[in-house]
Amino acid sequence: MSTEALEVEKSVVQQPAEPLLSKRRKKLVSDPLDDDNPVTVQVLGICSSLAVTSQMKPTLVMALGVTAVVVLSNVVISALRNTIPSRIRIIAQLGIVATLVAIVDMILRAYMYDISKQLSVFVGLIITNCIVMGRLEAFAMGNKPWDSALDGLGNGFGYSWIILTVAFVREILGSGKLFSFTIIPQSFYDMGYVNNGLMSFPVGAFMVLAVLIWIQRTKSGYVEH
Repeated sequence: MSTEALEVEKSVVQQPAEPLLSKRRKKLVSDPLDDDNPVTVQVLGICSSLAVTSQMKPTLVMALGVTAVVVLSNVVISALRNTIPSRIRIIAQLGIVATLVAIVDMILRAYMYDISKQLSVFVGLIITNCIVMGRLEAFAMGNKPWDSALDGLGNGFGYSWIILTVAFVREILGSGKLFSFTIIPQSFYDMGYVNNGLMSFPVGAFMVLAVLIWIQRTKSGYVEH
């Protein structure tokens, strides 16, 4: 074997493994929280952002459900990426996501039935959530399971903090409560304060979400091309 070949082989063998939380991997989690947020930048997952955010409790459950599904589906698809034929990859992705969503739905029905009724069909619609399917196609199909798990976690958290913020504003302004506990004191109502009924409807969520998108894009300087 030539000297050059030995040197190349030695450099390959001695190359250190990438740390589990390297700078690149940390960005997989941090970028979707702000600069590449799936809701405010990519404008994905809007339906549930508008429909389930009238109260904090169901919104929190929805956020946890979507995060769990996107992380687990990313890991499974990444682990199977080399065995899934390209022509049926979308069907395989839908099958895996549907299975995970069914499990989430059964858990909610068993332990949180009232919230499950509030979320209604929107739990099932996680199957076609653009964030979940987008990460499978754009990331999990081309990356290793650990990176895919971090990517799913980042996008799940990015989606979660947006819908929780929307729900926070809507529940306080719409009903004067937070997690069903009264926040605005009775003295405010005695002085003439009135809850904003508009916040109880999806149009209220649309307005709050629009303000969040404006703030985030102004801060980051993001412009549509």
